Amino acid sequence: MKLSKLTSAIALAAAFVASHADASVIIGGTRVIYPLADREVSVKLDNDSTSPSLVQVWVDDGNADAGPGETKAPFVVTPPIFRMAPQKSQTLRVIFSGGQLPQDRESVYWLNVLDVPPKPTGEAAKANTLQLALRTRIKIFARPDKLEGKPVDAPAKLTWAVVADPSGNGQALQVTNPTPYFVSFSEFEVQNGNKTFKNDQGGMVAPSGTTVLTVPKMNAVGQGAKVRFTAISDYSAALPGEASIAK
Repeated sequence: MKLSKLTSAIALAAAFVASHADASVIIGGTRVIYPLADREVSVKLDNDSTSPSLVQVWVDDGNADAGPGETKAPFVVTPPIFRMAPQKSQTLRVIFSGGQLPQDRESVYWLNVLDVPPKPTGEAAKANTLQLALRTRIKIFARPDKLEGKPVDAPAKLTWAVVADPSGNGQALQVTNPTPYFVSFSEFEVQNGNKTFKNDQGGMVAPSGTTVLTVPKMNAVGQGAKVRFTAISDYSAALPGEASIAK
């Protein structure tokens, strides 16, 4: 049994416009850590609904528009498609299928879980209704063995600077990561004298990489400003931190 490309496309489109809705199928975690020395890792799903769901899962390499079979991510997830009974759980097996990944730093991919609800029955089937399939997408961090340092220590090693916003509107934050681990943020803010500029959308900086993070309405940040951030651990815990900002 499989979803046709057309069905998948409709479902994915519905998922994008349904961000306000609650998914019935819940992933047990906000990220997957995949030690490349392991043969596989497990991910638990729970169906909290009173109705069954048809679930399709796949991994993409960063293209959020890629559907099942349209990505070259080196991971296989089994089972790829299945029915989940209400109030039941399902364990996914995520398996590295091979390939040349960097051995001195992490790589990142995305696990997609598409939750397709059943068709209405009875009186509900007679009414005009709009059904939405919901997609949840979380990161898979492929971690080589024997990387230097610990991932929990990586946020404290970041360096921060103020730069011009690429959009030409005010200022932004540039963050540089000298570690071999990805660092993700749930939120961060800049404290500049008696002013606070906040970004509650979060962001991520790659290993040995630099990225620019937008901070709405930030401007005139001077000497002595600080950034306060909340990074996310392997276990989805909050890792609060603070650092000075270079000018």
